[in-house]
Amino acid sequence: MSEPSRAQIRDMMVVSLARLLRDGETVFHGVASPIPMVATLLAKQTHAPNLVYLNIAGGVDPEPDSLPVSTVDPALIRGARSMVTLTDLFDLAASQRLDTAFLSGVQIDGQGRTNMSVIGAFDAPKVRLPGGAGSAAIMPRAKRTLIWRTKHDRRVFVDRLDFVTAAGNVDRVITPLCIFRRVDGKLAVESRYSWASPEELTAATGFSIEVDESTPITPEIRTDEREALLRIDPEGVTLTEF
Repeated sequence: MSEPSRAQIRDMMVVSLARLLRDGETVFHGVASPIPMVATLLAKQTHAPNLVYLNIAGGVDPEPDSLPVSTVDPALIRGARSMVTLTDLFDLAASQRLDTAFLSGVQIDGQGRTNMSVIGAFDAPKVRLPGGAGSAAIMPRAKRTLIWRTKHDRRVFVDRLDFVTAAGNVDRVITPLCIFRRVDGKLAVESRYSWASPEELTAATGFSIEVDESTPITPEIRTDEREALLRIDPEGVTLTEF
């Protein structure tokens, strides 16, 4: 099978995340999150019109004229029906009124824990990363966390984290190759994309997984999903994550 393009991978990741969002729930994404931003808007325009969308810029159900590259851009409060502060967001998570939060990590292990702190020893790291930005408080308190990462290799999906930045209520992990679901505390391959063979998935994952030809293929993108995605993100803002 031919290599998928960045746009094909992006489309599948956005649509896969959108499908996981439920009508009526409260959903939040933070900084550097174009893919979750578009996935949330896509869910609202397709199957979840009553979803409540909160973003780090402070907008509640905003209706921006066009999508910015930065997810802290003031454009993401245009048309909002109200405003929310960062303190409000942490309070919502702490009181378990935040249904779904999007988070990511430089490293992700087989339990769905993330590292955004250091590569190497904490006291003398090879690389010092930007930190968790509140993920350690949100991941265990939001009702569920959806993790996304636009790379899938053994440097990202590791057997052992160099540092545990955040752990908690991880539900799914969306990658360029597959969808993981956390089952009994461990990530398992729920489905693989049509271009990802079992051998490729195994080779690209640093922890043990069970995957073979019987592993389900992620359903292809429907016409209505593709049309809505093009309306929402005609300039391909989500491609900036690749």
